[in-house]
Amino acid sequence: MSLREKLHILVVDDMSTSRGLLTQALDELGIKNYRTEADGHTAWSSLAAKPVHLVISDFNMPRMDGLQLLEAIRSHRAIARTGFILVTGRADKEIIERGTRLGMNNYLKKPFQTAQLKACIEKVVGRL
Repeated sequence: MSLREKLHILVVDDMSTSRGLLTQALDELGIKNYRTEADGHTAWSSLAAKPVHLVISDFNMPRMDGLQLLEAIRSHRAIARTGFILVTGRADKEIIERGTRLGMNNYLKKPFQTAQLKACIEKVVGRL
């Protein structure tokens, strides 16, 4: 069984269009084991109940943004080692540096192509 068949991903974005673009790209990559959440708060609850290998999260979301979600993940012993990719339209130096300090594994700037998402994921989990 290949990595793309074993990998479980949680996609978190408050915009349904953005969630759709990410899941469409995952489908194109042959990754089928994913689920989605519409904000960081519900993603956090979902992760506590059912962990994944990788979280792909938008930065700018209500209630709990992507970096707040990352901080929560890293502070919870059972899921602290979960891979984390931040997706943002604002790849400001400050955001990236804060994400790096919190333990972000990689980031992806919007808009993106499927090949860019693939390369981003592979830097975190290995060759798909």
